[in-house]
Amino acid sequence: MTPFVAELVGTALLIIFGGGVCAGVSLKKSFAQNSGWIVITMGWGLAVAIAVYAVGQFSGAHLNPAVTLALAFNGDFPWVDVPTYIVAQFLGAIIGATVVFLHYLPHWNETDDPSVKLGVFATGPAVPNPFANLLSEIIGSFILIVGILAIGANKFTDGLNPFIVGFLIVGIGLSLGGTTGYAINPARDLGPRIAHFLLPIPGKGSSNWSYAWIPVIGPALGGSFGGLFYKAIFLGKMTTAFWYVLIATVVVLAIVLIQQGKTAAYKQPKNILM
Repeated sequence: MTPFVAELVGTALLIIFGGGVCAGVSLKKSFAQNSGWIVITMGWGLAVAIAVYAVGQFSGAHLNPAVTLALAFNGDFPWVDVPTYIVAQFLGAIIGATVVFLHYLPHWNETDDPSVKLGVFATGPAVPNPFANLLSEIIGSFILIVGILAIGANKFTDGLNPFIVGFLIVGIGLSLGGTTGYAINPARDLGPRIAHFLLPIPGKGSSNWSYAWIPVIGPALGGSFGGLFYKAIFLGKMTTAFWYVLIATVVVLAIVLIQQGKTAAYKQPKNILM
């Protein structure tokens, strides 16, 4: 199996299990309906573990552009291979989301709420606030990458690393996922969102493209900085890329905050003196 095929298959498995648990918990007349957030976080944790077990030996099982970028910035992965991995991850995510759609085929007609249907495929904010939502994705992705690198630095019984990484995903979901649904992976969100847009889902409504940039940019920035932070603080190897990515992250957050303030001011009702 080539690394491209491995990343495609691994990411597809990730979304089949992860999107599948979202569908089971959310869609009407599923036996798992309303089983709750803990079930979703456990489902995603197991999704990551199973996908890593499946393809780790072939590609390293990045399954996430944020992981690929972090390793490339760290010097642990060649930049020339980054586009190949990312394309495979997005294609795999679209394929995985399509499988979830087919598996739950009768349940889309049974479910009336378009937002519930979208939630099977893509994340969204509990409280819409672009600055806070972006910051949440940055923090979650930063923790993800630092956690993965820290786990990798420890010695476990052979074969346990993917299982421990799965628990990291559960921990992030339980502790940090309640704000945005913790995409922490551009492919995990954008790939299924594209599938939602393209698939003939009955009564599906909007794919919420106005929010779609947050679970892409946030994980890319947070993941990249997480890798550089680990290298600088844990390993004592400071690089100029650390400062470039940190500055880029701060600038993007500042632009979003300023733009959000302007939008709020524009929407504020004006007092008219008669």
